Amino acid sequence: MAENDENIALRIEQLILGAERQYTPFQAARAAGVPMDLASRFWRAMGFPDIGQARVLTESDVLALRRLAGLVEAGLLSESMAIQVARSTGQTTARLADWQIDSFLEGLTEPPEPGMTRTEVAYPLVELLLPELEEFLVYVWRRQLAAATGRVVQAQDDDEMVDRRLAVGFADLVGFTRLTRRLEEEQLGELVEAFETTAADQVAAQGGRLIKTLGDEVLFAADDAGTAADIGLRLVETLGDDPMMPELRVGIAFGTVTTRMGDVFGNTVNLASRLTSIAPKDMVLVDGAMREELTAAGLAPQSEKAADTGDGRAAGYRFALQPLYQRPVRGLGIVEPWLLSRRG
Repeated sequence: MAENDENIALRIEQLILGAERQYTPFQAARAAGVPMDLASRFWRAMGFPDIGQARVLTESDVLALRRLAGLVEAGLLSESMAIQVARSTGQTTARLADWQIDSFLEGLTEPPEPGMTRTEVAYPLVELLLPELEEFLVYVWRRQLAAATGRVVQAQDDDEMVDRRLAVGFADLVGFTRLTRRLEEEQLGELVEAFETTAADQVAAQGGRLIKTLGDEVLFAADDAGTAADIGLRLVETLGDDPMMPELRVGIAFGTVTTRMGDVFGNTVNLASRLTSIAPKDMVLVDGAMREELTAAGLAPQSEKAADTGDGRAAGYRFALQPLYQRPVRGLGIVEPWLLSRRG
């Protein structure tokens, strides 16, 4: 990198951070009034590397340390909870920042004239975008925080805040490994982005929550079985209309789920994953508990025979459920999967 580019890169850093480098880690911890070992734990949790005693930290680093430690001193957070806050925030924003640089800034900073470097173009662009993106990030975070708080307030008891009964679903692209060998990297990236974007849109539109994406697979959750069933079927229907998209398999299970740092864990999640692996192409499989939730809510009949009684109840059924053969599922015993579809 040319010396001029190095100077511009440093100016961009100062623009983004809002302050100049002036502290070593020890000096920053001392200025914040935080023990050095706790400061190191906070920085590592946020995803920052050990930097020895280089003078690279700023006043904003000191302020962040002071605020986080202040929450612990005030008794609002335990030390372990403060570490979790730092880790969850660091992991989430690191992914966001990587995406913005890779997919957003990279495309906008193509030099408009010969002889100009990407770095020279980046500074005025960041200067214009930074305040707008910052305000938008805070807006979205507040919206998500309000929604999450609402779910906690509606929980029946304290245990339900951590261990809740949810519908959990996986959606998996069929034959993705073969595609990675056949497609060019750019084509593969476009396919994955289209899949993740479509999945995220459908999950959000139906009222579910996208837990995470894993390239060829997405994990979602919903508070009720009907919402999860709609999401699973909409994913199959929407992606099935795209001739460039591989077939999709979806598995959904209902039960107690442990939530930690925005992720979900437990046998219900494992069962949803197993159902996905055995689902027919472009089909949705659900477990017995999911079926019971749908029938209890009047969204699906107990059986097709019950739906044909002619008493008018069939008009209210949105879903059909077809039993498949029971089968052993590794680590979960015998499972009876049900094939989910729409009625009419």
